[in-house]
Amino acid sequence: MNDFFKGKISPVKIIEKLSIYREKNILPGKTLIIFDEVQNSPETLTSLKYFQEEAGQYHIAAAGSLLGIRIGRYAPFPVGKVNFINLYPLSFGEYLDGVGKSGLRRLLQAAAAPEPFELAFHNELLENLRLYYFIGGMPEAIAQYKHDKDLSKVRTIQAEILAAYLMDISKHATKTEAIKIANIWNSMPGQLAKENKKFKFSEISENARARDYNESIQWLVQAGLVYKCFSIKAPKLPLSGYCEDNIFKLYLLDTGLLGAMLDLSQKTIVEGNRLFSEYNGAFTENYVAQELIANEHKALYYWTSDNSAEVDFVMPYADDVYPLEVKAGMSKQKKSLAVFGARYGSRVLSMATLRNFKQDGKVCNYPLYAVSLFPKVHLPV
Repeated sequence: MNDFFKGKISPVKIIEKLSIYREKNILPGKTLIIFDEVQNSPETLTSLKYFQEEAGQYHIAAAGSLLGIRIGRYAPFPVGKVNFINLYPLSFGEYLDGVGKSGLRRLLQAAAAPEPFELAFHNELLENLRLYYFIGGMPEAIAQYKHDKDLSKVRTIQAEILAAYLMDISKHATKTEAIKIANIWNSMPGQLAKENKKFKFSEISENARARDYNESIQWLVQAGLVYKCFSIKAPKLPLSGYCEDNIFKLYLLDTGLLGAMLDLSQKTIVEGNRLFSEYNGAFTENYVAQELIANEHKALYYWTSDNSAEVDFVMPYADDVYPLEVKAGMSKQKKSLAVFGARYGSRVLSMATLRNFKQDGKVCNYPLYAVSLFPKVHLPV
């Protein structure tokens, strides 16, 4: 459909042409029209208003990468005429559907209390989680794996996606912006591989300063390529009112792409639980951030106490605040949660580990494959 706009044909002419097609039965009674790569055509964006007002018989979907960034800069947008849907990489549950494991997804969705799964199901879910860490949530990567189980082809697809992102950055940002954005992007694996994952500008370059890179970070956030997780001073609602804007972590949009950037070997998938702890648990923490975002947690926060305790995620839910400490392995250590609970009197404390569901007093353990259920599955005491 974007071909209509190459000659800058007016939306009225397009609607007239579609009407002719419809009269000739070329178009069915109910027609869905999809404009792809819409960010490349300002005229397409403008036309959405006319379709809404003058041609309501057509159902219009507009898709495009970096859409939010391009709209404000290059085209008047029909405010109030368009509904937005944010698409994220497929979550772990969606991955299970994608590889033909819908039964496992239904098992997860049916969990209503922190009762442990049968060992066979628990182990199968962990095995699929290992694969998901490597494959990630990009639809093409998942489809390729389902087709022939060839992880080397999955890695080729991921490399192509990463290359396309860098091309998009060069295409949609000024030359100066593009260099800064690419520097931040390329520093992400190193940032996440540190034990302390707080974002450090010195990891970009020795003389990098926040004032020089804040806009570039925001560009990546708005593009949906990274997720920003803010440190909070206190777990009080609204959390946004207690966040420290200058202290944050950045997570990549997809754990599979993170693995491709780190050149993660396929061998780690079959080597027990090594993958979960690889690079100081970078994949595990990034995975949890990705799952929370994909499951309706629109902002991420974490809490620290004088560098002596750190709770990886603190999330609002149902007028309360819930802490979640993430462990890459089987650890039962919950020092940071204990500090948090003692200081703020939390009724429920949660961990995400490789262990099965378990309620231990105030502490609810979520198996990592079920972190999408946080904080819905717990037993307040």
